Amino acid sequence: MGNDVIETHNLTKRFKHVTAVDGLNLSIRRGEIFGLLGPDGAGKTTTIRMLCAIMDPSEGSARVAGFDTVREPEEIKKRIGYMPQQFSLYGDLTVLENLTFFADVFQVERQEREERIARLLDFARLTEFQKRRAAHLSGGMQKKLALACTLIHRPEIIFLDEPTTGVDPVSRREFWDILTELHVQGVTLFVSTPYMDEAERCSRVALMFEGSVIVCDVPERIKGLVEGELLELRPERLREASRVIGELPGVLEVQTYGDLLHVFVDDAARRAPAIQEALAGAGIAVQGLRQTRPRMEDAFISLIRKRLGERE
Repeated sequence: MGNDVIETHNLTKRFKHVTAVDGLNLSIRRGEIFGLLGPDGAGKTTTIRMLCAIMDPSEGSARVAGFDTVREPEEIKKRIGYMPQQFSLYGDLTVLENLTFFADVFQVERQEREERIARLLDFARLTEFQKRRAAHLSGGMQKKLALACTLIHRPEIIFLDEPTTGVDPVSRREFWDILTELHVQGVTLFVSTPYMDEAERCSRVALMFEGSVIVCDVPERIKGLVEGELLELRPERLREASRVIGELPGVLEVQTYGDLLHVFVDDAARRAPAIQEALAGAGIAVQGLRQTRPRMEDAFISLIRKRLGERE
């Protein structure tokens, strides 16, 4: 098995008329923060459920912590923590009672339990809220409590399915600070997310789209896959500006971000004046035209467009 703690070979899952996961080949090293990035319906949850031995594949196989997910599910469940999107905390139990309940479920021995719960409360920054009912916690605190419950039996691998969806930005950052601490302690983290900024915090990222992984690499290299140089500008009449720019020579791709345009060109220094000229000619005012570095989102959109374009 070497250093790979999760391996999949042609892992596939079909539901009636849909292939949710299509021939997945991944190998994840011990101690990585591995990000599975993709839009809703890409197959992220199905992948995690197969790796957690909750769902059997239609084809192919997976090994987690050295055990086969179909033949040895119980061995896997002892060694992993799984935090689904809708983690079922007990709303009428306090923070402390929830942790105690999960300690029972995972058969954590009594003498270890108190010390472990105290450490997790501290770790999740929930010590002063331990008597508060889970239903009365903020969304961000509920996520941290769910993570603490997932960690109660000291799993060596943790699967988190979109753990910060619907949480405010400050809580999201706090949650990721906690994940980073776990990573430093050597825990392997497998995180699915729709958020590009979270993907940038992973050791490696797989971009998933319609059941397949388009690319799997370190974030910096994925961002380097985008062709050309990137110009960012804020024009009036966004749609019209996008059309005008798209027809100019040397323009490879135009993407819209809110009130910004991201324009990929073969040569930024050469094309920027021509873009300004063309927009001025069309009577479109522009603010802040500058060259910038591609982000994960640029790469993702570009790679998906290419994939869709190959089909046409």
